[in-house]
Amino acid sequence: MVKRYFVRTRDLRKGMRIDQEIENSRGHSLIVRGSYLDDYQIEALKKMNINGVYIKEGKEEEPSSSDMPVSAIAKNNIARYREEDPSKVSLSVSVKKRISEGVQHLFSNTANPHFSQTTTSITTDLMHAINDNEAIAVDISALKTSDEYTFKHSVDVATISMIVAKNMNMPQQDVYNIGIAGLLHDMGKSKIPLEILNKPGRLTDEEFDIMKQHSLLGYRIIKEKNEFNDSICFAVLQHHEKMNGSGYPMGVSADKIVPYAKILSVVDVYDALVTQRPYKKAFSQRTAVEMVMSMSAELDISAMRSFLASVILYPVDSTVELSNGEKARVVKNSEYSVLRPTVVGLTSGKVYNLAEDLNCASIVIL
Repeated sequence: MVKRYFVRTRDLRKGMRIDQEIENSRGHSLIVRGSYLDDYQIEALKKMNINGVYIKEGKEEEPSSSDMPVSAIAKNNIARYREEDPSKVSLSVSVKKRISEGVQHLFSNTANPHFSQTTTSITTDLMHAINDNEAIAVDISALKTSDEYTFKHSVDVATISMIVAKNMNMPQQDVYNIGIAGLLHDMGKSKIPLEILNKPGRLTDEEFDIMKQHSLLGYRIIKEKNEFNDSICFAVLQHHEKMNGSGYPMGVSADKIVPYAKILSVVDVYDALVTQRPYKKAFSQRTAVEMVMSMSAELDISAMRSFLASVILYPVDSTVELSNGEKARVVKNSEYSVLRPTVVGLTSGKVYNLAEDLNCASIVIL
């Protein structure tokens, strides 16, 4: 039985399920109804001086992996075949909070004299998070710096793009610059009318033409500051350009697109696909990766390969369901085979090397 009741903000606890939408003063959704609250969101509610919210109880959750029965042979094979994931980006609660507030500050006041300083401060935080633990991978589901799409998307694109650039052996300065470009790539959306930006349905052709202007608007915002180099500025301008010339705003092809933009384009497409918006549901990570892989004519192949080697969809020790009906534990991820890790069936103890074993060719993770 579902139960709905009011809880004062000071009494909220991590894991409670909110039964109302929380929006900011601009009408942007900050916390989606049905979300399970975390410490960061609770702190944000307190900071917004929201006295309390409605909480819903009663919906059963899937059992955690630790609650699932594991056979003796499965335990042995999990221990035998388990390999740690590559070092991943890790952001502390305090850093997430600082980054979220910084990005909101950037989008709310593009004319602020501290715009450039805030941008470099955020990028430095991300650079430290990558370098401090020598990260070469990112677990997209663990980033979460904000529940507001534009802010979250900007940080996601910046962080993943920096990892992709690092794995392409780009110099540290380029990795840093790509982080700045990622943070600012959608800055032009701050100039798009809210009724278009947050429209719950499909945009008309006229509305989409206005939306497409955000690349040029963002370019102008940062170019006029005279504090960002041309590679960063052109990355913001060209992040929707495609290798075959089918993109916008200029419709240029591969040889006219700057390297930073080629990386941003891959990451931007992926992160937009896996994020829920008012007008669409989020695609699964698996489906999003498959869609990115299908865009070989539009996206840079080198950037795509590095992206596939950088993103971890199924972290080691997570539990997944296979298409043959068995629950399994992830024990090893394979570079460039992001969709097909090695897993061990929890009941049978069978080892499924989804990336290399031809006998597993028909088996996928659901």
